[in-house]
Amino acid sequence: MRYRFYTTSYKAWDAMFKAMSSARKSIYLEMYIFLDDTQTTHDFPKLLKGKARAGVEVVIIADAYGSGSLAPEAIEELRAAGVEFIYFSHWFRHTHRKILIIDNTVALIGGVNIEEKTRNWRDMQIELRGRIIGPLLKSFAYAYEMVGGKKDSILKYSRLPLVQKMKSWVIDSFSVTGGGYHLNEYYKKKIIGAKESIQMVTPYLLPPRWMIALLDDACRRGVKVEILIPDDTDVKPLNKVNYLNSCRMSAYGVKFYLLPVMNHAKIMLIDGNEGVIGSQNMDVLSFNWNIEAGIFFRQKQLVAALEKIIEQWKKESVVFEALGRKIKWRDRIMIAVLKIFYPIF
Repeated sequence: MRYRFYTTSYKAWDAMFKAMSSARKSIYLEMYIFLDDTQTTHDFPKLLKGKARAGVEVVIIADAYGSGSLAPEAIEELRAAGVEFIYFSHWFRHTHRKILIIDNTVALIGGVNIEEKTRNWRDMQIELRGRIIGPLLKSFAYAYEMVGGKKDSILKYSRLPLVQKMKSWVIDSFSVTGGGYHLNEYYKKKIIGAKESIQMVTPYLLPPRWMIALLDDACRRGVKVEILIPDDTDVKPLNKVNYLNSCRMSAYGVKFYLLPVMNHAKIMLIDGNEGVIGSQNMDVLSFNWNIEAGIFFRQKQLVAALEKIIEQWKKESVVFEALGRKIKWRDRIMIAVLKIFYPIF
C-alpha cells in the first residue's frame, strides 16, 4: 500500500483537488460537510461540474445536516451538469465520513471537511493506493445503497469478496459478516490488547462509558495512555466538556496534551506497531450513532511516520495538569444536565 499524509485541511484540499482534476472515469465523494465557500482557492463544485460534463461518473453523498448550508441552487447546478448528488438524511444519524475515491485507484480518507472555516485547521488525511481501495469501494457502496443509490456500477462493489491477508483494512460502522472490522469492536479489541502504549488524537473528548472503563483498565495494568486534544475547539461549549473529562480521566492515569491550535485529527496508535486514522471522534455520536470510516494499518514505515507527526504535535503542546483541581459547583450542575443527553458522566 502506498500512502501520503496531509496534516492540514488546506494541504488535504490541494491533494483532493489534484486527484479530482486527474480523474478519467469516476469520482466518488462522501462528506459530512461539503460547502462551496472555498472557491477562492479550491472551487470543488466548478471542478466536479466540469468533470461530469466531460463524461466522468461523479457521485456525491453529503450529510443533510453537516452540508445543510449548501444552497439549493448550487445543488441543482451540480445535478444539471450530470453529478449525482444525494443527501444522507436518516433522522438523528449522520454520515460523518470523509472519503474520496478516484478512478478506483487512489483514495483519500480522514477527518478533513470542505468548509472555509476549517482552512487552517490541523487535521489528518491519508492518501492511499493499492489493494486497500477495494474495501473502501465496498464501504462506499454500502453508504450509496443506504441513501437510495441505484447505479449498479457502484452497487456491485458491495458484493466484492473480503480479502483477509492484508496489513491494512477499512474499519467502519457497517457490520461485515466474518470481517471483524466494525468500528466499535476494533477499538475495544485494540485497547484491551494494548501492552505498552495507547496514543489518541481527538478534537472532542466525550468518550462512551465503555471506552473510559477500558482506558482506566489499561492504565491499571501499566499501559501508557496519552491523549492529544485542542486547548480551544471550534465548539466553545465543548471546551468545558473536554476540561471536565480531562480532569476525570487524568485521575485514572491518562496523560493529556493540550494543542495550541484547532486540531481536528482522529488517530489511535497501539504499542507503536498499529495505527488507525479516520473520521471518528472520541465521542458517543461517532461510536453509537454516526456512520464513520477509517483505515487501520500495521506497516512499520507508515506507523513510524505517524508517530513522528504525533511527537511533533506533543512538543508544541502543553501538558494538562489536573492534580489538586476540584470541579466547581457550576460544573457539577453542567455535568448533571449533560447526563440527560450523554450517558458518559
